[in-house]
Amino acid sequence: MIKIARIDGDGIGKEVTEAGVAVLESLDLNIDFVEAEAGRECFDKNGTTIPEETIRIARNAKATLFGAITSTPGEKSPIITLRQELDTYANLRPIKSFKGVDCLFDDLDFLIVRENTEGLYSGKERLEEDKAIAHRVITRKASERISRLAFQEAIKLNKESVTCVHKSNVLKKTDGVFKDSFYNVAKDYPQIKTIDYYVDATAMYLLTKPQEFDVIVTSNLFGDILSDASAGLVGGLGLAPSGNIGDKHGLFEPVHGSAPDIAGNNISNPIAMILSVSMMLEYLNEDYLASKVKTACENVLEKGKVLTPDLGGNAKTMDVANEVIKEIEKLD
Repeated sequence: MIKIARIDGDGIGKEVTEAGVAVLESLDLNIDFVEAEAGRECFDKNGTTIPEETIRIARNAKATLFGAITSTPGEKSPIITLRQELDTYANLRPIKSFKGVDCLFDDLDFLIVRENTEGLYSGKERLEEDKAIAHRVITRKASERISRLAFQEAIKLNKESVTCVHKSNVLKKTDGVFKDSFYNVAKDYPQIKTIDYYVDATAMYLLTKPQEFDVIVTSNLFGDILSDASAGLVGGLGLAPSGNIGDKHGLFEPVHGSAPDIAGNNISNPIAMILSVSMMLEYLNEDYLASKVKTACENVLEKGKVLTPDLGGNAKTMDVANEVIKEIEKLD
């Protein structure tokens, strides 16, 4: 029995999680889904955006599937809290062009590896009279750990280079530690080409020559911004999966938010969630099934007959999920 924590969240998080679960249930796996609460609706009901019970359920699961949440002003972020509590220190965000999808570049296939536990997302902020102060915490331990994982991913994916993204010309101490840690780890991987760019230069290169990138490793805030921007290169957030990986836990989620403006219409694109399911299957060492789910998504997109409105179609969320399931069955 594979115990999976299921956190639907708010808005379209519920819709895409239902789609992802439907795909998982179509596979020959013995899965026990344990539902847990988080998000704005959870706060309205329980007075907290993420109960301790939800954290406990995630800790005791083999992996966690997370939908999307609506932020609650003044309250802690459920997804950041989970990442920190589970020590899922690496956020993996693949950026890939799909045949059949109208996008800026049709030949992209790179990975952004984002440090997930510190930086400006550490939550260390305070108010002092008329000013607000945020502490940007960058440690050598976390920087070396995320850099090493980036090199390991490059080897796993048969990539030639790893690019370190920072701003050490301005953030001399914090990004100085990040950059130095990267090059210290790089010594153990002489077969991999190493590059480093300032984050602003990287933003420009993503628009002008994104084909140059194989694996990008960067800090928390920079990784968040660059990965969302990169999703725009290949068709939008509806196609952008992610996995939060640690030494003991895995947390998988689509990159998009809860989209309250379209919630309830059942027109949200479930492909990002289903691709996140594929990443989760790989994490669970179900490589064959992970590959089938990914290939099925690619086939549905390439055929272009069953697509949600964001991709120019008129299909409902579960229509796409069911089409993916049909493609999986054809691959048997």
